[in-house]
Amino acid sequence: MSGNIKKIGVMTSGGDAPGMNAAIRSVVRTCAYHNIECIGIYRGYEGIIEGDFKSMNARSVKGIINKGGTVLKSARSKGFRTPEGRKVAYDQLINAGIDALVLIGGDGTFNGGLVFNKEFDFPIIGIPCTIDNDIYGTTHTIGFDTALNTVVECIDKIRDTASSHNRLFFVEVMGRDVGHIALNAGVGAGAEEILIPEENLGLDRLLDSLNKSKQSGKTSSIVVVAEGDKIGKNVFELKDYVEATLDEYDVRVSVLGHMQRGGPPSCFDRVLASRMGVKAVESLLEGKTNYMVGLINEQMNLTPIEQAVKGKSKIDRELLRVADIMST
Repeated sequence: MSGNIKKIGVMTSGGDAPGMNAAIRSVVRTCAYHNIECIGIYRGYEGIIEGDFKSMNARSVKGIINKGGTVLKSARSKGFRTPEGRKVAYDQLINAGIDALVLIGGDGTFNGGLVFNKEFDFPIIGIPCTIDNDIYGTTHTIGFDTALNTVVECIDKIRDTASSHNRLFFVEVMGRDVGHIALNAGVGAGAEEILIPEENLGLDRLLDSLNKSKQSGKTSSIVVVAEGDKIGKNVFELKDYVEATLDEYDVRVSVLGHMQRGGPPSCFDRVLASRMGVKAVESLLEGKTNYMVGLINEQMNLTPIEQAVKGKSKIDRELLRVADIMST
């Protein structure tokens, strides 16, 4: 282990995700295990600029592994986007004796850390935590599994009312740029159609699919729509078009919104966060910096942060084929 690092700072940034607290807990307790001081940084990069630091030990993180959100809070920071703001942040870290940072968040968080490292050569390592699962270099980001379970549970309940009233429901889920939530939750909940940004199926294909469903004897249907889907300007426009074109359908829209971010993390996310926290701290102690921890082939691996933010996560083509078959 490296003898250069005596104090590690940990922060959460960007959108919150279930499992962030489990990751914080893992970082803090791994530091305690290796007799390294851990400093919690409140409100992300803004907290660094303001010096909003608090020393944490193993007991500081008791009872948080099952909590959603983040005890360290999250905030946007206009100041950190400027060279002057980043210089203030650097001075705050140096004055506090912090030798390295663990960044828990998504691509925006990692981009900020990448710029900071290039300017000041400050050791950083990232833990991917976002419900969208849109980070290159890991098969799963923390929070993704919990969000899927939340979405499937909601769709199961929506299907009850859809079947009771012979309705078609458009269920919009998060996924502005990627459709991982929509595709996986759609297959898991048995949706008749799944609309994602990566595949512009077009209105004709959607109408044809809905007509086939009707002709096959289905009296209600669920269409899962990622918010970044390209077919219509928004899910409500899509609903109006289908209603105007297919008279036999009584159409409703349900936008799940931020409930997908909340709630206790699943067992998978708690275990993933625990593993990633250990890997992050021990990688810093081994002298590694500018990496992101990721899960690849069930093993903890390191991907250069620059590669993680510039690379693109790919949609599972086989799962798309499965979804098409299951909609028969």
